[in-house]
Amino acid sequence: MSEHQKIWNNCLASIRKNVEEQAFSTWFAPIVPVNFEKNILTIQVPSQFFYEWLEEHYVNILREVIDEQLGPDGKLEYSIVIDKGNQDSLPYTINLPTSKRPDQKRPGDKNSQKYDHEIEKIFAYDFKLNPNYQFETFIEGDCNRLARSAGFAVAQRPGITSFNPLMVYGGVGLGKTHLAQAIGNEILQNIPGKEVIYVPAEKFTQQFIESVKINKIQEFQNVYNKIDILILDDVQFLAGREKTQEIFFHIFNNLHQSGKQIIMTSDCPPKDLKGLEERLLSRFKWGLTADLQQPDFETRIAIIHKKMQSDGIHIQENVIEYLAYSVDTNVRELEGVLISLIAHASLMKKDIDLELAKQTLKTIVHDIDAEVSVDYIQKTIAEYYHLKIEDLKAKTRKKEVVIARQLAMYFAKDYTNLSLKSIGYHFGGRDHSTVIHAVQTVNDMYDVDSRFRSSVDELKKKLKMKSI
Repeated sequence: MSEHQKIWNNCLASIRKNVEEQAFSTWFAPIVPVNFEKNILTIQVPSQFFYEWLEEHYVNILREVIDEQLGPDGKLEYSIVIDKGNQDSLPYTINLPTSKRPDQKRPGDKNSQKYDHEIEKIFAYDFKLNPNYQFETFIEGDCNRLARSAGFAVAQRPGITSFNPLMVYGGVGLGKTHLAQAIGNEILQNIPGKEVIYVPAEKFTQQFIESVKINKIQEFQNVYNKIDILILDDVQFLAGREKTQEIFFHIFNNLHQSGKQIIMTSDCPPKDLKGLEERLLSRFKWGLTADLQQPDFETRIAIIHKKMQSDGIHIQENVIEYLAYSVDTNVRELEGVLISLIAHASLMKKDIDLELAKQTLKTIVHDIDAEVSVDYIQKTIAEYYHLKIEDLKAKTRKKEVVIARQLAMYFAKDYTNLSLKSIGYHFGGRDHSTVIHAVQTVNDMYDVDSRFRSSVDELKKKLKMKSI
């Protein structure tokens, strides 16, 4: 194995630990190492877009793995294939160095506070906030309005509002870390001199264990006692760790009594946290607890628009609607789908259209073809009544179209997990009351009209065959 291949394989092993598997497959697996000379590793990426995406989203990770493998003087260069070339014309490449990561202070660094070398090693963790996590990129909707508003209020007046501590909870991928770090970034931008620490609960625990090993518990506590804003992510991971909870209890008390801001995230509200001491749980309730819920259809639409706008990419509205309908679990999965879609379009040199979106989702969203979708329901109903799908979305009030449309809405409510508002949107932007009326009409007609009942039963059989 060549030296550049060996170095890049080591880099990939480190990268894989720090990014989602889907992001790794999309943005790092296609990279090919091509040369290593004068402490410069050259890698080949498929397009200019690939280079720009890596520089914008993963430059810190790349800088860190190059530091690990080549030392602080090591460099990374990209060889970007502009044209695939042929026998008469070799690929044209350009080489661009990565931007250097700026120096930063960490608690325990010699240039910030005077601690001994052992404590410095414990706090070698990178406390830097992700600059992409901003309030501007956190899309507001009914699902997160309270949490976002409270977070923004805290960012304007940390430690002064009654939202101290601020506890944000919700399921996986709903934006807890994004919101928590957005608060920290807003504080740093508007209130210079404030020291903000962002630390996952697992890392906090590891730091504490290391301080116990070298008998530096007080020094560990002193580091946290001197900060202005503590952001502790995934506090549920302190469960069952009595000694770690005890030290955090003392740090919490000191910061709170000193008017310092505490922000925490969790996968559930304090009352449902198991394995945590009651004295901690009672303190978690001193401030405000706000939840993040699954984004509704309109919020998902807004998220896609914002993401595409920030990346300078235009896609058709019908593609945006399809993505918003198809991915309704959480923001992280939705963003992952968008990243994959952009990558597929770049690699295949294709425009992002509905067909490409459907192909991409097949490899990401589990069982998307096995489920009865609104599209399939509309197609089945339209064929049964010899109509066009566009007729079901149109404003026409022809009796045969109205009945078919109401049936399609009825089955959409029965066979999908979409909200009434989302179903109405799929039928030409009708509101939820129209869907309610359609469902009631179908039920009433089913009870009194035998011919209509036969049609409904026949359509049910067709749709059930799809869902098996």
